[in-house]
Amino acid sequence: MSTIHTISDYIIFRLKAEGENDLSALKHQKLLYYIQAWHLAFFGKRAFDSDFQAWIHGPVNREIYEVYKDRKYLYSEMKMEDIQNMDSVLEVKGELKEHVDTILETYAKYTAIQLEIMTHDEDPWIEARKGYSENERCEVVISNETMKSFYANRLN
Repeated sequence: MSTIHTISDYIIFRLKAEGENDLSALKHQKLLYYIQAWHLAFFGKRAFDSDFQAWIHGPVNREIYEVYKDRKYLYSEMKMEDIQNMDSVLEVKGELKEHVDTILETYAKYTAIQLEIMTHDEDPWIEARKGYSENERCEVVISNETMKSFYANRLN
């Protein structure tokens, strides 16, 4: 199992190396979420040992949020300089790299807003926010079991 920081760095590296100019902090969080969600669905286990909370703008990983909160806003562009450990991008290999690349190829084409809307229409985020109004702060952890079953059902 990798760390979320390693996967985070890999996302930035891969997309920026390919010339992606639409990688905001918000989009970055959603890509991390989908990597975890689909890994649970495909392999029955996490890609990294870290959770997501059901924030107003969709799933957010607090660890990654904390890394960038003093210099990045929702729509701030992520850059190569935001990579925490350039050596870590080489640690993503094998089945995990193939999985991450597949998720990036599938989801990176969407804007941050499109990804936010997608997560808002999916059971894991909806379930975690049950009882909260649309604009109410929520730090409820999104259930890995719910993520696993929801995305696994979409495979069928």
